[in-house]
Amino acid sequence: MKLHIQNMVSLRCKMKVRSELDKLGIAYKSIELGEVQLAEPITEEIREALKKELHKSGLELMVNVKAILIEKIINIIVEMVHYSEEIPRVNFSDFLSEKLGQDYHKLAELFSRTKGMTIEHFIILHKVERIKELIIYDQLSLTEIAYKMHYSSVAHISKQFKQATGLTPTFFKEMALRERKNLEDL
Repeated sequence: MKLHIQNMVSLRCKMKVRSELDKLGIAYKSIELGEVQLAEPITEEIREALKKELHKSGLELMVNVKAILIEKIINIIVEMVHYSEEIPRVNFSDFLSEKLGQDYHKLAELFSRTKGMTIEHFIILHKVERIKELIIYDQLSLTEIAYKMHYSSVAHISKQFKQATGLTPTFFKEMALRERKNLEDL
C-alpha cells in the first residue's frame, strides 16, 4: 500500500514522517519525497491518527489523483535540483514525461492551473535557491556552479539569478546576511 503526502519536500520532512510512522507502529518498506510504501495495509483509524499527526507539521495525506500528480511533479523537481549531484543534462520536459509516464503538455497545463505558475518557473525558483546554497558553501566558482546546474554560461546563470532575486550572484556572495527560502515555501 502506498501513501501520498503533500508538502514532503525535504529530508527533514522524511524524518518527521518516519518518526510518526514509528510512533504509530506502522510498518513501512520505504519513504521517499511525497510517498511512503507501507509494508501492509492500515486501518482507517490508524490512517486518521497519522493524518492528524502529519497535519500538525504541515504535511497532508492525499487521495485526490490530480493533487498526487502535482505533488509527484514537485518532488521530482526538488529531488533533481536539491538532492542530485548534478542536474541531468536532458530536456526536462522529456525527463518529467518519461518519469511519470504522461504527456508533458497535460502535466504542464495541470501544474499551471493548480499552482499558478509554469513548471519552468517553478524549476527556476528551485535552481536559484540551490545556487544560493552553493554560493553560501563557497566551495565552487560561479563557472563550476553554472556547469553543475546545467546553465550554458555564467552570463546565463547571472541573468536568471538577477531576474529571480534582483541581485547578481557576485553581490549575493558579498552580502553579510544571505537569505534563503525554505523549500516548503517555494
